[in-house]
Amino acid sequence: MRVFDRLWKEEDGQAMTEYGLIIGLVAVVVIGVLATLGTRIQGFFTQIITQLGG
Repeated sequence: MRVFDRLWKEEDGQAMTEYGLIIGLVAVVVIGVLATLGTRIQGFFTQIITQLGG
């Protein structure tokens, strides 16, 4: 039982797990934003290329 008590109270890996979850959430948000705004960004760059004469 002491082993289980020690494992339950041990918090060494907790911070790393939290950082991993935060990075995962940020990645999901960025992918969602890029998917939503992707066509607008593409149109914006196409307009710039057209005005530059390319």
